[in-house]
Amino acid sequence: MEHAILLFKILIPALTSFVIGILITPFFTKIFYKYHMWKKSSRIDKSNFGVLGSMSEEFIKIHNKKEVNTPRIGGVIVWIAVVITVIIGYIISSFIDLSCVKDFNIITRNQTLIPFLSLLLGASLGLVDDFLQIFGTGNNLRIGIPRKVRIAFVLFVGAVEGIWFFYKLGFSSITIPFTGFVIPLGIGFILFYMIVVLALFSSSVIDGIDGLAAGVLSIIFGTYGFISIFQEQFNIAAFSFVVMGALLAFLWFNIPPARFYLGETGILALTLSLSVIIFLTNTVFEFIIIGLPLVLTSMSSFIQIISRRFFNIKVFKIAPLHHHLESIGWSKERITMRYWVFSVFCAVLGFILIILK
Repeated sequence: MEHAILLFKILIPALTSFVIGILITPFFTKIFYKYHMWKKSSRIDKSNFGVLGSMSEEFIKIHNKKEVNTPRIGGVIVWIAVVITVIIGYIISSFIDLSCVKDFNIITRNQTLIPFLSLLLGASLGLVDDFLQIFGTGNNLRIGIPRKVRIAFVLFVGAVEGIWFFYKLGFSSITIPFTGFVIPLGIGFILFYMIVVLALFSSSVIDGIDGLAAGVLSIIFGTYGFISIFQEQFNIAAFSFVVMGALLAFLWFNIPPARFYLGETGILALTLSLSVIIFLTNTVFEFIIIGLPLVLTSMSSFIQIISRRFFNIKVFKIAPLHHHLESIGWSKERITMRYWVFSVFCAVLGFILIILK
């Protein structure tokens, strides 16, 4: 009976977020297209590391007019579906006196409050950035919030969360999987946390091809749902599956040809929330495998920046990796499908390693 209740607690919220996402998407789609919610200009400025600016001609070759006129604010569907699901769960658990729903509220102080707040903070800043790019007037506003400001925000959030992990939860070291070797960091754990959050934020460049980002992230969040069940952190599992459900609803309408992209409001919300879950499940090193598609995508941009800046050469025709694959002739559909397949493989491998360690 207890296992049935746990299953109910995890699956019903996930299904709820998926259904809510499906139901609200037509409404938001009309809004997106009615008010032309797509970027009015490319984000080409030094604050974006000069990557797009230095590759604008090649970048334009692989992007058609339809892509440019596709709304870039679709992430609101994901986090609104999550928020509504959380609210419904809270109401049900507060006002219905049944054993099967008494723990239906998935937001708890010790497990999911910080991931949820991180989701909201990232969504809010990202929404401002997206709105500036869509409705801003003048060159400075149309590029949105400068990347340096967004990086500063991410580092600030990382610092606050790192302090919470260090002082409230007692995190002060990291363990190398399968070796038992513990690296004591002391207060340096806060800096390490900030670096990890920033690295995950840099993977936001994956949001560039129809269905790519949502597919990869839904697989990763689903994997962390199973990891949390294995670790008996059931609220984290429920939250992870709720996010996965919302992403799958988004993906339902985003399979090529996409109706919209996640945008900064979606990708920033998801990466900030995911970073907290990674630490709560003690899987920082395992994430390198579980999230390898994100890692490779982020690294490809970093390698390109370094090689251009210090050696004046291009390792990739266009960075990040998925645009390089486009430039050498891969279709968008092939890239997306193979990213998904690779993501499933990495997720399964990472989950097996966590079980065995």
